[in-house]
Amino acid sequence: MRTAKVLFKDEEAGQLTQHDDGSFSFAYHASWVDDPTKIAISLTLPKRHDAYQAAYLFPFFYNMLPEGSNKQVVCQLNRLDRNDYFGLLLTIAKNDTIGAVTVHKIENE
Repeated sequence: MRTAKVLFKDEEAGQLTQHDDGSFSFAYHASWVDDPTKIAISLTLPKRHDAYQAAYLFPFFYNMLPEGSNKQVVCQLNRLDRNDYFGLLLTIAKNDTIGAVTVHKIENE
């Protein structure tokens, strides 16, 4: 299992997890959902208390990934499998994103 914190404008909004079976979940923190001044990170992931579940990486996060030759270069430099979308997201989205959302790996203890 791999986990990442999802930040919106440098504030932690929720947590993205890739489970051992390859599925994904995204959950907003309760404090984020309960605060009316906080907005959803995406129109496709509206604020709610229940976690979102998917068999694949959510399109919102997938669309943050590089494509084509940029993807190839990033994968080669970081020794990532081209199909390791979560690993690629953790490498790229911690500081190189368009927009207000960043993704930072949480080290499992």
